[in-house]
Amino acid sequence: MKTRIMLVDDNEELLGSLKSFFATDDAMEIVGVATDGEKALELFETARPDVLVLDLVMPGIDGFEVMERLDKRDCKILVLSALSQDAFVTKAMNLGADYYMRKPANPDTLRKRITELLSARSAPASEEKTAKPRQIKNRSLEEKITNIFITVGIPAHIKGYQFLREAIKLAIDNPDIINSITKKLYPEVAEKFDTSPSKVERAIRHAIEVAWNRGKIENINSLFGVRVYNHNEKPTNGEFIALVADKMLLESV
Repeated sequence: MKTRIMLVDDNEELLGSLKSFFATDDAMEIVGVATDGEKALELFETARPDVLVLDLVMPGIDGFEVMERLDKRDCKILVLSALSQDAFVTKAMNLGADYYMRKPANPDTLRKRITELLSARSAPASEEKTAKPRQIKNRSLEEKITNIFITVGIPAHIKGYQFLREAIKLAIDNPDIINSITKKLYPEVAEKFDTSPSKVERAIRHAIEVAWNRGKIENINSLFGVRVYNHNEKPTNGEFIALVADKMLLESV
């Protein structure tokens, strides 16, 4: 009897690759796929999976709420997420996750982790447990930026997510860098990620466009306490980076 796997993620490309990978597997099969938390909860009862592979950052109901509302019974939950902060890992484990795996993930590695879960071998509960603890201030900053990205609808799987995070941190450390965004900020981000400044600029612009296309303008205005933008306009890269960095500085991060 094949192991029944249900996938929950809003990354269509990832879902497609995993479905193709498991399509020829003799021991495992995909019995359900959902792209948001609401659909995941609806599908779970009929799919009756042995293993739920769950992302955390999704439109509508996020992965944390899915675990809060889920009657998992004998189902194992493997969280597959780009969120790597200790606080998120701990929260997921406390809500019932059996394993926490960081993106990007190789399908072969994912399959091995599923096998380990089902065979009850003594594998570490989380890949993050052995990570060296960060300083409290840095961790707090990471968490606050992540929460802003979740609120405004910037998905963790796109390249601009990490580039934008790094750009905001640079602007917090050196507010004047925002005045040299092309000459200093983009090149510094590019150097860290071994890419080009032009690719950094395009990826950040795409991340902001994704947030606007998701229609979470009211969330953005609510976050900053004023009506900053409407559906017909969106900030430039520099404006958005400065807006978030200023918010962090005002909160004395």
